[in-house]
Amino acid sequence: MKGLSPTNKRRVYEFFGLSTLYFVIFILYSYDRKNSNIDWNQIWFFINYIVSALFINYYLMPRFYYRKKYWPFVLGMILTFAFVMITEELLVERLVYPVTRGQSFPGVIHTLAEIAPPIILMVCFKFAWDATRKQHELDELKIAIKESELQFLKNQINPHFLFNNLNNIYSYSLEHSPKTPSIILKLSSVLRYMLYDCREDLVNLESEIEHLRNFTALNELQIENRGEVRFKAKNITSEYRIAPLILTVFVENAFKHSMASQSGDIEININTELNEEGTLNFSCENSFRENPNHAHLNQGIGLENVRKRLALIYPNRHTLRLSKEKEYFRVELELILKLSDS
Repeated sequence: MKGLSPTNKRRVYEFFGLSTLYFVIFILYSYDRKNSNIDWNQIWFFINYIVSALFINYYLMPRFYYRKKYWPFVLGMILTFAFVMITEELLVERLVYPVTRGQSFPGVIHTLAEIAPPIILMVCFKFAWDATRKQHELDELKIAIKESELQFLKNQINPHFLFNNLNNIYSYSLEHSPKTPSIILKLSSVLRYMLYDCREDLVNLESEIEHLRNFTALNELQIENRGEVRFKAKNITSEYRIAPLILTVFVENAFKHSMASQSGDIEININTELNEEGTLNFSCENSFRENPNHAHLNQGIGLENVRKRLALIYPNRHTLRLSKEKEYFRVELELILKLSDS
């Protein structure tokens, strides 16, 4: 077991666990109450049932049922039961009971009533096993998401973030720049939003985009004359809600990625657009220079966490595409949002 991966170990444990359950089912199925013993000839019938149950559990269910292809699954079940009946009547019964049961066919209904219960019971065990495992994985994912959200907030509201912006405010104030009040307001708005406004599971889309605009503007101060940042938001309304700080991860990643790999010619383009169907189209593109010393940036900062959040919050309601072309890294995200009153 030492050389096996965690996934293969789980499959081995699952196989032995289900095999034990199946053997218990066999004992109960083949026990002769009149003679108080086990009819071991029944094991040949039960092997036929086990093979069919394994086929259903490890082929039909993952290939069709779990992928919501119900009609192919139903057809596969019908063919499987037909195969079991034919094998039992034409092969097993004639070999095990050639003089008695092997001489006659009691009918489809009678045979189906005999073979269906043990097979269905074995399939139900596997289904319950999968459901328990999926629930366990979902619980772990929820915990991981909550931890990542807390960690993300800590990373955002950290001394480095504050010191950079306070230093900018100090520099602009020394120059008596008219931008100073605006910077203070943006920093105050970003901190208030992250500390208080985004505690809910879903927030107003308009508020989230406004936060994203302020967050982008504050990070843009770090670039100054070394490049250009473009931010566009189109058709954004307050009718829809969105998970807070989902988009901020991509913007933060773009700035860190570009600034860490370039000293000049930085280019960052951020676009958000809401269509009439309530789908938010978001894209964030940033320039970068390949650098072996910054190889960890190639995977993106926090992208794995945001993938998990999207999978949990927007199952079957999002499309995320990441791409690198020449000297640009691009993120494209489509989110199907919920109305504020839903």
